[in-house]
Amino acid sequence: MTVGEMLVATVPMARTLNLEFLETTAERAVVRLPDQAEYHNHIGGPHAGAMFTLAESASGAIVIAAFGDQMSRAVPLAVKAEIGYKKLAKGVVTATATLGRPVAEVIAELDEGKRPEFPVGIEIQRADGAVTGEMTVVWTLRPNA
Repeated sequence: MTVGEMLVATVPMARTLNLEFLETTAERAVVRLPDQAEYHNHIGGPHAGAMFTLAESASGAIVIAAFGDQMSRAVPLAVKAEIGYKKLAKGVVTATATLGRPVAEVIAELDEGKRPEFPVGIEIQRADGAVTGEMTVVWTLRPNA
């Protein structure tokens, strides 16, 4: 099962919004939100909540791609998120997530018995390439008890 298929199977919001997982690696995740009238806001673009879910899903995809092999000993959890809406979004929007710390550094902290935290930065873009939003999600790997 791919990372995208796993997220769609286990995260109902990702399935509900019909998110498309275009790329999921430990370095980058790219997720697209199709243009769907049922998820539009009052000005005809994607609702802020749909864009938040898109970006958070991209961050989750990169976390699973980077740390999926650690799931037997730790659970990934979002700690906090901050989003900024920069420009009007219309049509298809795409979120691109990048990991803010080296994977090896995070795993080393986990090996030391710590609960590592790490940021994931996400850019949301329209089809014309304009950045319509930016989000940062801070994640942790909570060691299993």
